[in-house]
Amino acid sequence: MASSPETDTASREIVTTRLLNAPREAVFAAWTDPKHIGDWWGPRGFTSTLREMNVKPGGVWRFVMHGSDGTDFPNRAAYSEVVKPERLVYVLDSDLPPGSEDPHRFDVVVTFAAEGNATRITMRGLFGTAAKREEVVTSTAKWSHPSGWCSSTRSRTRRPA
Repeated sequence: MASSPETDTASREIVTTRLLNAPREAVFAAWTDPKHIGDWWGPRGFTSTLREMNVKPGGVWRFVMHGSDGTDFPNRAAYSEVVKPERLVYVLDSDLPPGSEDPHRFDVVVTFAAEGNATRITMRGLFGTAAKREEVVTSTAKWSHPSGWCSSTRSRTRRPA
């Protein structure tokens, strides 16, 4: 069976993997607890303002990433699946008004796999088209998804208390 644009996810997907030296439960808490998310979320050089965080199926996480140049990037994650401490599934978009077409919208699956006392995080972003994925991958902006996702999980991540 030949693949079609709808079934060929490889051409539309960005996958980022990180191994963090912390237990899975602590890493999951860092991703899902409003007390901890601001300590590490966002590309290097950015800060984030939390607007709302309700991590459950049907819940929403709204935040604004603030670039060092003063540009604000509103974001909304709408959760469809939350399996503690294993998996998060959500749609990430630019938090536009209902009915607006958001060219930056994409689907995200984050898995948290225990590896001894460490945790392997795998983030999969699935874009609507291969062209949109390519635009994101080839962006030289420091906030682009590959560089942003990687810098989000580097040394700034700390264990929740």
